[in-house]
Amino acid sequence: MKKFVFSQKLGWSVSRYSLFETCKRQYYYNYYAKYDPEYPLKKILALKKMTSIPLEVGNIVHDVNKTLLERLKLTPRAIDEARFYDYALKMTRKYVQAKTFQEFYYGRTKSVDVGEVFEKVRISLENLLNSNRLTWLMDCAIPQKDEWLIEPPGYGETRIGGMKAYCKVDFLFPVNDRIFIMDWKTGKPDPKKHRRQMVGYAAWAAYHFEKDSAAISPIVAYLHPDYKEIHITVSSSDMEAFARQIRKETALMQRFCQDVQKNIPKDKKLFTPTKSKLCRYCNFRALCR
Repeated sequence: MKKFVFSQKLGWSVSRYSLFETCKRQYYYNYYAKYDPEYPLKKILALKKMTSIPLEVGNIVHDVNKTLLERLKLTPRAIDEARFYDYALKMTRKYVQAKTFQEFYYGRTKSVDVGEVFEKVRISLENLLNSNRLTWLMDCAIPQKDEWLIEPPGYGETRIGGMKAYCKVDFLFPVNDRIFIMDWKTGKPDPKKHRRQMVGYAAWAAYHFEKDSAAISPIVAYLHPDYKEIHITVSSSDMEAFARQIRKETALMQRFCQDVQKNIPKDKKLFTPTKSKLCRYCNFRALCR
């Protein structure tokens, strides 16, 4: 993978622009907490660090899948399902005990039940274990396992149309001359958002490995409540259109910077909060009361 000299200039990502589009105030707290004139940085960062039950289900499943794939790289022998689910349960307990949940903090629940979280984790993992995709991976992708990228380190920095961007893949692997990219989802399908994300991953792979888009196959794997895949086709014209969109969206975010090169924000007052039903699920809602 190509390396980049650190720069403070903001970089586009699906999650960053989505937050910018949803609520400017939430975006401010998430990315510019150290510039806030009202609240201590420690308080904002504590709220930012909070998780939610759906988010944590996804985190646990991603981390267990990472361990599973790393184990498959070592040996393709049959998976001991009892040990596998026991490991997932231990990880669920560890994560639930170590983190502050938004639902608890804001009084929507009196406690976070490990069993409730694990049930969704278990179903997601069970669906993956029983999928044809896992069988296919073990049959067709194992010969090139030394080239697997399983949640590579860093933030996935890349360049799209010359613009700084971040696209961190879950799992990238070759089968013969084709590159496959898989992204695990435990939440509800969001075709528009998830397609944008996968086109970004394809652009990341094309840039780092100098591959034509026609040789890249992004796959979204929905693991809950049932296993379902969406295969994304990315053409060269899709890549060009995506790069133009990234340039436009980056420019919109930069308008809220008083210093674009150093990524220093303008006055907080310009980052107006969006009042909507989504406020109920915002980590920073205590700061907007």
